[in-house]
Amino acid sequence: MSFNLHGKNLMTIRDWTNEEVKHVLNLSKVLKEQRYTGQSQNLMNHKKNIAVIMQKDSTRTRSAFEVAAFDLGMNVTYIGGTGSQMGKKESIEDTAKVLSGFYDGIAFRCGAHEDVEMLGKHSMVPVWNALSDDFHPTQMFADYLTIIEEFNRTDIKFAFFGDARSNMGNSLMLMAAHMGAEFWGVAPKELWPKEKLQKEAKKIAKLTGASINFTENIEKGAKNAHVIYTDVWVSMGEPDEVWKERIKQLVPYRVTKDVMDLTHSRSIFMHCLPGFHDTNTKVGKEIHEKFGIDCMEVTDEVFRSHKSRVMVEAENRMHTIKAIMLATMGF
Repeated sequence: MSFNLHGKNLMTIRDWTNEEVKHVLNLSKVLKEQRYTGQSQNLMNHKKNIAVIMQKDSTRTRSAFEVAAFDLGMNVTYIGGTGSQMGKKESIEDTAKVLSGFYDGIAFRCGAHEDVEMLGKHSMVPVWNALSDDFHPTQMFADYLTIIEEFNRTDIKFAFFGDARSNMGNSLMLMAAHMGAEFWGVAPKELWPKEKLQKEAKKIAKLTGASINFTENIEKGAKNAHVIYTDVWVSMGEPDEVWKERIKQLVPYRVTKDVMDLTHSRSIFMHCLPGFHDTNTKVGKEIHEKFGIDCMEVTDEVFRSHKSRVMVEAENRMHTIKAIMLATMGF
């Protein structure tokens, strides 16, 4: 099937066709192999420039965009949360038009999803959603490259434990629909995605043979799953009342060895990071002191186990972001 991603934004996975998603995954595999074998990937020769705008702090996404751009021979400008006038003295629309005159692509991490949509609407160059409150599309490619490397297929049982209405829950549901997976959101019913978004995912699933399912039953969700995935329960900066309520809701859905024992014999554990699996972070210590728990969404035993692929997944951010940029910039 013929398609052209040149100039196309990446706001959410639902904006791309199944063929486009698979094309970028295939390109990611090639680019990863090239990097491991030492082949030069300097396609741009410093003739292209990208802006990486992070209104929220980032480790993997920022690093992945910068290293991917450097490998491809592109110049990078990093703009932090206080590094521009966007949204303060200058509208997002005006900023998009200004930056389009300087750059050949823009990565944007923000709060409200409407902000990245607005930037993409008025930009004359590709805009890549580097995370918004509702979606995290670049992470999806890293996740499924990891799954393909592990199983050489994507029609697997995929179970997401935790806040299934989060940006990760929303995005993983949509990506599973594209990939023909059997998706299970395992969470309290009040933390399931909005009905409208579930319907969109099921519409995609009808075309790919995927299935979209939700349950409050841990055993039903984990039974024979190939992938168990989880994410942080609460966004940073939320008040103690939110943490207290979310911990009460989700401690039963923590990924433990007992959960992993229910899964497929070749199952893997995944997490987009950062993960609160011990008390070796400032936040982890504070949560332990306030609520008396030494881990949140996953136990340290599972996080460090032989089934964990979190570090492979993290590295794959760079290879897949490289593919996303190349495809949407016309290479």
